[in-house]
Amino acid sequence: MLFVFILAISCKKENNQPDIFTPTPYKLQVPPGFPPPILNPENPLTVEGVELGRHLFYEKKLSRDNTMSCASCHKQEFSFSDAPNKLSKGVDGIEGNFNAMHIVNMAWLENFFWNGRSPSLEEQAFHPVVDPLEMNTTWEAVLEKLRETPKYPPMFKKAFGTEEITVERVTKAIAQFERTLLSGNSKFDKWRRGEATLTELELFGFTMFETEKGDCFHCHGSTTTGNMFGAFGQLIFTNNGVEPEATLPLGRMAVTGNPADRGKFKIPSLRNVAVTFPYFHDGRFQSLQEVIEFYNMGGHPSSTIDPNMKAAGVGRNWTQYEKSALIAFLNTLTDVDFLTDPRFSDPNE
Repeated sequence: MLFVFILAISCKKENNQPDIFTPTPYKLQVPPGFPPPILNPENPLTVEGVELGRHLFYEKKLSRDNTMSCASCHKQEFSFSDAPNKLSKGVDGIEGNFNAMHIVNMAWLENFFWNGRSPSLEEQAFHPVVDPLEMNTTWEAVLEKLRETPKYPPMFKKAFGTEEITVERVTKAIAQFERTLLSGNSKFDKWRRGEATLTELELFGFTMFETEKGDCFHCHGSTTTGNMFGAFGQLIFTNNGVEPEATLPLGRMAVTGNPADRGKFKIPSLRNVAVTFPYFHDGRFQSLQEVIEFYNMGGHPSSTIDPNMKAAGVGRNWTQYEKSALIAFLNTLTDVDFLTDPRFSDPNE
């Protein structure tokens, strides 16, 4: 009888032991030829955190009237851009101030938004919820709705150890999901791996991109500096001559206060660029043809224009064949698998 009593006490102690929090590490499948990613050691990737982030990315309860989610302005089929909209509209139907940037290969990038006002993905995920031109609500209201949604407390427990739902945990989970949005299987990538053949026109466009003839590589990187990530390495913000001195927008200066940053904006990734129209920070160009014509024109000189815009005010005089070649090459950066990968899609569909 004494043995049974001791055994019962022992079992009771074991049953009262706190659960050991052991999330599953998420193995980021870095595409061949990519440099090491820039990850946040305070927000390690886990299978449970990424899955929670995916649900939150598509969660419309993050908006005031439950009509908008992150995915409303970042659509997978358009490389998580808001194509074809020039400027995204918030819950009140009011247009924002910038063209929504597409989300791709974020694990290699820092300083988010066109002017780089958020140094991390975690901080970036905070702002759209409270922005009056976007989801236009309060975090207190959002957290209350998430706590009342049956699926979320258990998901937060799996991802963070307890059912507690906080702003920090929501933004961390969304950031984890966004860091898994990797694109590295375009026709260009397959060509680099010896799995595809580029046409003569595409190859000529690649040569232009990589040399002074096209002069694209200075800002958007080359096969030796991040495989066309854009905004990778030291050069993150630039003034590409889109406006003359008289109408130069604030750009990065709105964050730094430095007049030398006036008119400078974050250099976007060119991956899947064919489906992320319209282009530039204000969506002023609808097509790649218009973008190429702008650079062929040379851009508008100003006090902060990038020195690599050597043809500013003069023009580059590309032939029609050369312009067509650049566009042909840019089209090889489209990764159809990324645009259709079910791991990145709405978990509710």
